[in-house]
Amino acid sequence: MPMKLARRQIATAFAAAVLILAPLRAAAEDVTVFAAASLGGALDNVAADWTDKTGSTVTLSYAGSSALANQIQQGAPADIFISASTDWMDALAASGDLRAGTRRDILGNRLVLIAHGPDAAAVAIDAQLDLAGLLGDGRLSMALVDAVPAGLYGKTALTALGLWDSIAPLVAQSDNVRSALSFVALNEAPLGIVYATDAAAEDNVSIIGTFPAASHPPITYPAAITAQSDSAQAAAFLDHLTSPEARAIWQSYGFSVPD
Repeated sequence: MPMKLARRQIATAFAAAVLILAPLRAAAEDVTVFAAASLGGALDNVAADWTDKTGSTVTLSYAGSSALANQIQQGAPADIFISASTDWMDALAASGDLRAGTRRDILGNRLVLIAHGPDAAAVAIDAQLDLAGLLGDGRLSMALVDAVPAGLYGKTALTALGLWDSIAPLVAQSDNVRSALSFVALNEAPLGIVYATDAAAEDNVSIIGTFPAASHPPITYPAAITAQSDSAQAAAFLDHLTSPEARAIWQSYGFSVPD
């Protein structure tokens, strides 16, 4: 084979290999984040800030923490998981689906009782609260009380206050906390239990009370890199979640951030 032809064929093969590998390298530079539904909006802005600074793409997938954790355990291609509770992050740690040494707590939140409309009257949330009376013929909108963190926190708080047994038959459950919020915003349920940050993002609801901190475990959002991640940017984006720029965004949405 003439030398020039051989060189041309080698060059062509190399160029083809580069074209094949380029999407793989590009994918490795991107980050896919599975995040609790309650982070929608705030995390969108945190990710946009990252993209502006680095040019790397962040793909965000929102759902209830329980559903996302199950998907990761089944092999879903997430690089980073941000849960609305420590329990579901613990579950992934136990199943070997987290990269060792990457887990950190990044945010906190508060649990609130909401009502439809912008000017609903406030109530005292204590053992004397007549939730059934406030509901009338309506339902109390909550995320899944045995799976989704917001529902779990809500059930725990109502149980601690001695209210759960009387109100349990009146609860309408949703797959995630944003869906529970929507039912109240659309006046399909008069009351709901959500995070303070969710309520702040919706004009058609009012916060009518905040659950005592002692009535439920601290609402903590841990984040970690998954064991199967091959993203070259995952660690840097995880760091970005607690950067000064990100902290300012989180706080503007009402989240608390660790010192």
